[in-house]
Amino acid sequence: MSSSHDGEGALTRARPENLDPGAVIAQSLDNQWVSADLTRKMIAKGKSLRDIQDLRNDQVRAEYFRSLINTRQVVVNRVFFYNNPAVSRDLVDGGEARRAHQKLLADSSLVPFLLREREPTDRPQGVDLDEDAFDAWRETLAEMPATEKVTCVRLSWNDQENARDSRSALINPFAARVQGLTAKDLPLLASQVGVPNDKVPAFVERVGEVVEFSNRQRIRDAAVTRNLLYEEFVCVDGSPVSEGRYDGSKPFSAEVKHLLDLIYNVNLADALGMYPLTPTGSLRRVALQEWRDIRVASAGATVRDPEQLVKFLQRQAFSTVQDRLTPSEIDTLALEDIWSLRQSGPWHRYMEAFSSLTADPAAFHSHVGDVFDRYIRLNSEIVRLVEARRGSKAEANKWSPVLEVVLTVGGAVFTALTGVEGWSVAASLGATSVGSLGGSVQMILRNRAAGQREQKFAREIASVRLDSEREWNEFRDLARRLPGYTEDRAAPSATSSTTIQENDDVLEY
Repeated sequence: MSSSHDGEGALTRARPENLDPGAVIAQSLDNQWVSADLTRKMIAKGKSLRDIQDLRNDQVRAEYFRSLINTRQVVVNRVFFYNNPAVSRDLVDGGEARRAHQKLLADSSLVPFLLREREPTDRPQGVDLDEDAFDAWRETLAEMPATEKVTCVRLSWNDQENARDSRSALINPFAARVQGLTAKDLPLLASQVGVPNDKVPAFVERVGEVVEFSNRQRIRDAAVTRNLLYEEFVCVDGSPVSEGRYDGSKPFSAEVKHLLDLIYNVNLADALGMYPLTPTGSLRRVALQEWRDIRVASAGATVRDPEQLVKFLQRQAFSTVQDRLTPSEIDTLALEDIWSLRQSGPWHRYMEAFSSLTADPAAFHSHVGDVFDRYIRLNSEIVRLVEARRGSKAEANKWSPVLEVVLTVGGAVFTALTGVEGWSVAASLGATSVGSLGGSVQMILRNRAAGQREQKFAREIASVRLDSEREWNEFRDLARRLPGYTEDRAAPSATSSTTIQENDDVLEY
């Protein structure tokens, strides 16, 4: 890494391999992110992102804080700092909120991802900006003390290499993933994005149209970008993509949007060698049916042993928890509270336990108890901060914390739920392919009593690779022997080419 002083404070220029091994991309900070349920309501009522901004900002703000509470380092597309009101409000408000943001930048808790820019204050090309927020972003960086450095990441800091790497790691893979949709099991894909059985043929036809449009662009040597596909298949004709006015008259506009969003965010995470942090209510990676693809897994090892996979699903023993939980009020905290939380002993001990788990997922049983216990202690600290900000005791709520392990292998999803009230293992087998099967292990910490904005955290901790049908059958047979195992043959829910001509320009991503 190198540093520079360019009038906006010190800049540490990082490449992806320089970041924390547990760094994540927070999908909720995508300025087009909307939960699947809210998207359907927007389309039904003809609402734009601006029309639902208060409700959406509350959801994004909560997810933003969760990512900062539960990870050491969050990598953020530079545009989202000023085009996402849930983030930019701290910059615009100034005062303690802006200073907290500066501190999070200075200690590399927040890391801007730069595409073609060399400075985080450079104006991105081809992007509609919130000018007031962009000015506040520039002021925030200009006001930082000279002793504080901002870490920014690019694929390469050599402009020619960066243009090449951006095409090979971002632009081309995005187009390839879109063009590969028709090679998927399309009835399975339809069920995973929530298409009713009687509409599957129409959905399959629409996916074909998306792929055909993408192919025509590539044949003309034109870029295939999310914005371009949004304009054609998702947004009201003539409206800016940034307005977020999704067209219900365009067939399956909601389903196409969520597929494009998933591909976009997974693609960026893969390019940077890290896991995407997928928020509640969003389409999960299993929908992309990548189980034959070997993917980068910098945040955890690849588990290949069928017996080891079953251990993730086995019962975990945890002590009974008596505590207060304020799940709907995490977004009532201020950014300076999140900064304070990250300086606390409970947060550092929680991070240490999580790092030990992701560094050695094969020793899951040895580490998961510490993670669970320290998460609970951390939540007590969150409650204390809520009470301090309110100036009164937080309302007591019943808390039944549970650990949920979601194991995807091929087209199958196995879910083990354990906590103070019991234990269960459920499998949705869907479709599996012959040959090697890939997937992941995801760990979820949450309250058994569901709430729309509950203090819930989900994170992938390992990749999965079974190299033969024999290994798959061995794993499935072992899982079926677990007490309380249930199985559904239906598809699991998924909610949660030509190269561009060589030049030194970097297309917007």
